[in-house]
Amino acid sequence: MASDLNKSLSKTYIGMQLWVLIVICLAVVFVVILGVSLWLTFRKKKSRRANDMLPVSRFPVVSEEIKEIRVDQVSSSNGGFSVHNEKFNDRESEKVLIPQENGDDSVQSGSFNNLEKDVVGSQLGEEGGNGKVSTFRPSSHPLTAPSPLSGLPEFSHLGWGHWFTLRDLQSATNRFSKDNIIGDGGYGVVYRGQLMNGTAVAVKKLLNNPGQADKDFRVEVEAIGHVRHKNLVRLLGYCIEGTQRILVYEYVNNGNLEQWLRGDMCDRGYLTWEARMKILLGTAKALAYLHEAIEPKVVHRDIKSSNILIDENFDAKISDFGLAKLLGAGKSHITTRVMGTFGYVAPEYANSGLLNEKSDVYSFGVVLLEAITGRYPVDYGRPQSEVNLVEWLKMMVQLRRSEDVVDPNIETRPSTSALKRALLTALRCVDPDSDKRPKMSQVVRMLESEEYPIPREDRRRRRNQAGASEAESQRESSDTDKNENPESRLKTRRNQQS
Repeated sequence: MASDLNKSLSKTYIGMQLWVLIVICLAVVFVVILGVSLWLTFRKKKSRRANDMLPVSRFPVVSEEIKEIRVDQVSSSNGGFSVHNEKFNDRESEKVLIPQENGDDSVQSGSFNNLEKDVVGSQLGEEGGNGKVSTFRPSSHPLTAPSPLSGLPEFSHLGWGHWFTLRDLQSATNRFSKDNIIGDGGYGVVYRGQLMNGTAVAVKKLLNNPGQADKDFRVEVEAIGHVRHKNLVRLLGYCIEGTQRILVYEYVNNGNLEQWLRGDMCDRGYLTWEARMKILLGTAKALAYLHEAIEPKVVHRDIKSSNILIDENFDAKISDFGLAKLLGAGKSHITTRVMGTFGYVAPEYANSGLLNEKSDVYSFGVVLLEAITGRYPVDYGRPQSEVNLVEWLKMMVQLRRSEDVVDPNIETRPSTSALKRALLTALRCVDPDSDKRPKMSQVVRMLESEEYPIPREDRRRRRNQAGASEAESQRESSDTDKNENPESRLKTRRNQQS
């Protein structure tokens, strides 16, 4: 038996004995099993390290120069803000970074047709004739509201936001299901998602264009990563894995201004005049914050009705900072490629590429006209004289037909004074001369004021001009009295002869 086994093992196959072939095969199997086990062990350790610490290469390059500027008072000499800078740090960035917010006008009414004016809101108006202007008042809501990030793993909290893994966001959006798409465009696709703690979020997945995705990602993170304002959509966090660049925003669940004026939300009714002005006032406050209360200032560059989201209380939230630009101290403007939406772009920016915050002011003026009239900025379906909203409205005001421009879908028409205030504010914002456009803080005061909407410095200039004219008229009157008095003429003649 043993001899037969020896004979079998001693047989030669492909030049080698059978027992040699068996040993070689067993060795190969052993090496393969050992290699697979070592690879699996290494992969588990690498995954554990990634969960413990985000690699430095995955951190987005976020500007360290964004500072908070507290608005203490407005200078009576030039209308500018008297400010002091305070550098952000990680602990402060977890808090609501609006020490003196531009007001809080939220209304607790469930129906937009019964909106009431909130008297607790901020006042940016003037105080008598002492030249002082009231500052931003703090929000009436507590600043310690529950964080939408509460309940998520602590290790992924990074400074102001949260680092999400690709697996987290795939789970939140049902693997980026088409059924969860709530918006798309040239920048990427936005999905509705739900985090593991139950928070609803909007997940913006940037297109994988080489270089462009990184640029768009950096722009949005630098623009609003550290800032907090009740009228800005909050950036909660981000994801960087491989070529994926994803931003996670708070979810605003009540459509946008364009949808409420002319789109999908119209089947739920039409916005009242009070609701429209509440939304526009919130938008103006957010732009005033971006332009005048942080350094470097942020120029949105794409203000339009579809980028003004509306929450359940009909408060505005500006979204989509993909085209935003940062304007540092000492810079009056920057030159950049013309971007934006046709009908909203300021003429000087469209013609020369010169961009500053006054470009946003023009776009806001167009949105304000949209809210008043319910019309598109450019509508080729209308007669030639009505195609351009701005030009048509200027013509109607000149013809003293202001009452005819109000959106016919508004059930209760605004008062004459309210309509006049809104129209004059909008016309100042869309002035072709950018230097004559008001600042957004002035726009806020115009919309809140019950008086003729003229900025304070304009009124001061007019008062000075009126005072100079009155003094001149008094001198002329005095000279006339002297000439008409015979005694004074005689004294004058004697003085000349002597």
